[in-house]
Amino acid sequence: MRYSRRGFLCGSAAVLGSTPAIMAQKNSGGKRPITGSGEYRYEVIHDWGELPANIRYGNTHGVCQDSQGHIYVHHTVNDASESHDTMVVFDDKGKFVKSWGKEFKGGAHGLHIRKEGGTEFLYLCDTRRGIVVKTTLDGEEVFALGYPKESDAYKPDADGKPVKYSPTNLAIAPNGDIYVGDGYGSSYINQYNSKGEFIRTFGGKGSEPGKLNCPHGLMVDTRGPEPLLLVADRTNKRLQYLTLTGQHMRFETGVNLPCHFDERQGMLVIPDLGARVTLMDRNNRVLTHLGDDSSSNWSELRKQSRDQFIPGKFICPHGACFDRDGNIFVVEWVEVGRVTKLRRVA
Repeated sequence: MRYSRRGFLCGSAAVLGSTPAIMAQKNSGGKRPITGSGEYRYEVIHDWGELPANIRYGNTHGVCQDSQGHIYVHHTVNDASESHDTMVVFDDKGKFVKSWGKEFKGGAHGLHIRKEGGTEFLYLCDTRRGIVVKTTLDGEEVFALGYPKESDAYKPDADGKPVKYSPTNLAIAPNGDIYVGDGYGSSYINQYNSKGEFIRTFGGKGSEPGKLNCPHGLMVDTRGPEPLLLVADRTNKRLQYLTLTGQHMRFETGVNLPCHFDERQGMLVIPDLGARVTLMDRNNRVLTHLGDDSSSNWSELRKQSRDQFIPGKFICPHGACFDRDGNIFVVEWVEVGRVTKLRRVA
């Protein structure tokens, strides 16, 4: 692990040529779509946020909100983008605030926010460079976790070839321990203490209990009598609960290709790469699927231009979070990026 206080602020709140978001439904004069059912219904606001003209989204992978209401969007950067900043920050009304993080271009992926004492920090996964970086809200690096060479699971093979490592997301336990999912690498989970010191590795590729196949997203679930690690075991098309030391507890269903989690007042939101967003109650019963278009050819649609996207339907939800008012922000794995606000109406 390397420590530094090196800032990588590459953007500015004052960007010339700022252009408003597309807001397709509103500008067309029609009503915005409503998705959901019963008491879980939401107005769908696609292409939320006033993105500056010099920033063009790549795949939008992560989203979170800080205590001031600012929304953080982590994206890979489009080839046509003048700016290479990967982190774009908006206020709660969608006004652009700042951008930074050109070092994450092409690898920007998982995003987690945590208050430590009175200060909030971001934790960012970079799949291209194979690192996890802790930063301030302005992008100043606190520390980075690199290749888990301390782990026996990552010892080179007999030919000296390194074990593949590409971290997709992370979770943090109440005691500060950090759990990193090697989703695009070897399907292990690596555990560190709050200082970034290695503790253990568990999981590994497989379908049997305790094994994983693309642990794409993680959450320390504190809704029950004891904290448990909840894993979006994506390629196995399931959720898996593990103890905080890595022992299998149980599986949960109701998902197709789960990517990650956020929780608010006992309710989970799960972005599902197969064209829907799932809400579950505190007992992990499905409440509703939002913007469900899972029967579509979403794997091809994600490569198309924005005018091919169907209002009210998701394509490849990759990250999601609740805001402080109970609305939901969803970011998608589409080549031109898409940020959607789901405004709760029931």
